[in-house]
Amino acid sequence: MSSLNRRGFLQGAAALVLMPVFSACEKKLSDGHEKIHWDRDMCARCKMVVSERNHAAQVTNPKTGQNYKFDDIGCVILWFKEENIQWKDTAKIWITDVKTSKWIDARTAHYDNLHNTPMAYGFSANEKIESIKEGSEVIDFNEMVKRVEKRAR
Repeated sequence: MSSLNRRGFLQGAAALVLMPVFSACEKKLSDGHEKIHWDRDMCARCKMVVSERNHAAQVTNPKTGQNYKFDDIGCVILWFKEENIQWKDTAKIWITDVKTSKWIDARTAHYDNLHNTPMAYGFSANEKIESIKEGSEVIDFNEMVKRVEKRAR
C-alpha cells in the first residue's frame, strides 16, 4: 500500500471512529430541544452568534427532526415567513425563560416587552405569568407573532 493510499485509509478510519462522538453533541435533550453551544452556534436567520441565555430560541422540524437555533424569537417568526416554512404550525418551538434560562414551549409562554433582546424585537418569554412585573402587558404567542410581523413590514 502506498503512503498516499495508507493516509487516505487512516483518515477514513479516523472519520468513522470520530463520527459518533461528534454526532452525539447534537442529540436532543430529554425534553426535545438540542444543547446550545453558546457563543458558537449561529442564528439560522440573521447569522449572529447565539449568546444571550435568556432570549435564545430553537425550532425543530417535526417530520425530519432537524433543529434550527435563533438568538431572538423575532428571528424565528420572520424566518418562518421569509423561508416560507410550510411546517411552521406543527414545528416545536423552544425559548428560554427570561429569568431562569430554562427551555420552555414558546407557544404556551407568556411574553412581556420589558427587556432588550438581541435583535431588538423586545419580546421576552416567561414560563409563569406571575413572573411578569405587575401592571405590565402580558402577550400570548399569537399576539407576539402579529406584532413581530407588523413591525417587519
